[in-house]
This record gives sequence, structure tokens and C-alpha cells, in this order.
Amino acid sequence: MQRTRSAGQSSSGYGRFDSLVSSVRLATPAGELSTLKTPHTAIGPALRELVIGSEGIFGVIPDVDVRIRPVPVATRYEGWIAGSFAEGNEIIRRLAQDDALPTIARVSDEDETATSLTMSAPGGVAGDLFRRYLKLRGRSGGALMIVGFEGISDRVRIQRANTAKALRKGGAVYLGQSVGKGWRKGRFHGPYLRETLLDRGGLVETLETAHQWSAHPALYGAVKAAVTGEMAAQGMKGVVMCHLSHAYRDGASLYFTIISSPGRDGGAVAWPQVKVAACKAIQSLGGTLSHHHATGRDHTPYLSGEISELGVEALAGIKERLDPAGIMNPGKLVLAK
Repeated sequence: MQRTRSAGQSSSGYGRFDSLVSSVRLATPAGELSTLKTPHTAIGPALRELVIGSEGIFGVIPDVDVRIRPVPVATRYEGWIAGSFAEGNEIIRRLAQDDALPTIARVSDEDETATSLTMSAPGGVAGDLFRRYLKLRGRSGGALMIVGFEGISDRVRIQRANTAKALRKGGAVYLGQSVGKGWRKGRFHGPYLRETLLDRGGLVETLETAHQWSAHPALYGAVKAAVTGEMAAQGMKGVVMCHLSHAYRDGASLYFTIISSPGRDGGAVAWPQVKVAACKAIQSLGGTLSHHHATGRDHTPYLSGEISELGVEALAGIKERLDPAGIMNPGKLVLAK
């Protein structure tokens, strides 16, 4: 059962998982904890939130009630290309603060855009026409944007028209529905490609963070510099890509993908050093260690920088009350004594 505060690719339109949960039941070694099936309550701190983000350290979640919506009648996905990653982010910021985000809104940085277009752009005559089209529209590079719309037909039509207006106002160039449909078709292929690359001696890893809009440029630059610098120190050669994948009125997430050689001593040695460098860079600028992948064991040692030492002690106290013997998922969120 879901125990993390995660967010899917369509969360801009449907909401994060934690926002969709109305009630939970938690079975712990000390007994059962449950919350009411109400749309909202003003009674005390939200224990529902505590359970959703517990990652199994308090007990097992046998039941959860979630808010659902009808399957969308109409869908439309399309590709655009902004002049730069910063320009694409600015377009999404304006949409978010106007409460006009589409169901899916993504912006790839220049490195991810170049990689994506190299892998998916058409070849031959079609490829020549595609590149000529971009040149005519003043685009030799830039930042790929994917926007998607889901819902009833009228809502999709109106939302798409408003989004297209904002994209053009921000200088983005329309690439067509085929690009959007291509992304939608292949959006879950990544894990399989990852295994293929690993089998051939490559290394593929990801990390993500989030911050307020005003902090985005510094956070993006710092994480990318920290990752590339440590990769060089470990003898790793590759590419560091990033995209904005979840937006809010006050900020958004940054999702980094690293494809590289395993380094002098192998990926099992090199990657943890890269991850440490990234975590330090993120926390030095006040970003979160994870927007939707959760804490796990990788981030537990850094948790005090996220919620303070007292916050970690509070979590440890709750765990001791609900799981006195410390048998539930040890090593996550609270370091074992």
C-alpha cells in the first residue's frame, strides 16, 4: 500500500497522491490508528499526513480511501520548444500562478532536449523537413516542452487554447501533436532502457528536488555543477539532464537524469559519491531532498537538514510509541539506534 507522499506525471491536473487520500487505517505493533472518512477536518494535526509519509516505519496500511475522477473523455498531448530552459520555466510559472496549468506540463533543459531530439527526431527527408521547420522558426536549440490536456471535450479545447496563447506569448514554437503523442507512448520506457544500458556497462540514475520559483536558477546551477564536478572526480563520462515536471503557484520540481560510464571504480562506488555531492548542494540552498521519490535510506542521514533535529527526534518518539521493538522497516526516516 502507498506509504510515500508521491506525485505522478499528471499531478498538475489531478493532484499529488497525498492530496487525494481522504482516510487511512494503520495497523501498528502497538495497535490500530485510523482517521475519519471526511473531506476535511480542523481537529488537531493531520495524522493522515503522518501515515501517508511514514514509508512503513510505523506499521502496515491495510486500507486507504482516495478521491477518484471519471476517466477523461478527451485527451490531447503536444510538443513545443522554448528558447531556453529558463524561458520555458517562466511560461510554466505564469500558467501556475494564473491557475491555468494543463494536466501535464514539462520543460526539458537544453541537454535533455538535445538528447531527446537525437533519439526521437525523424530521419531522412522527414528529419530534414523537421530541422528546416525549426530553423525557419528561429530554433536551432532550445528547451522541449510537453503539455497534455485531459477531461471533457469542451474543457480540453478551452484549456488548450489558453495554454497555447501563453506558450506563444512566452516565445515557444509549436512542434505538433506527434511529439506529444510520442512522449506519451514512451513515457514508461525509461526503466527498461535503464536495464539495457546497465547490462552494457552504462550507469543511469536520477534524483529530484523542488524549491520556490525565485530559487530555481541557483538550485539548478548548483546541483548540475555538483553532479558534473563529482562525476569528473570519479572518472565518469556522460551527460547530466534535467526537466521541470511538477509545478505549483509557489515553485516547481527539478528532475535530474544522469547517463554515464561507471567511473574508475565502478558505479557502486562512484554513484554514492555523486549523490552525496548533489544532496549537499540541494541542502545548501534550502531545496528539498526529494519532491516525489521519498526519503528511503539514501536521504535519511540528511533528514535533520529538512525537518530539524527536533523534528527527527519527534519522529523517533512516535516510532517508539507505535513500534516499541523497532521491527517496522528499520533504517528508513529514523536511523536505528
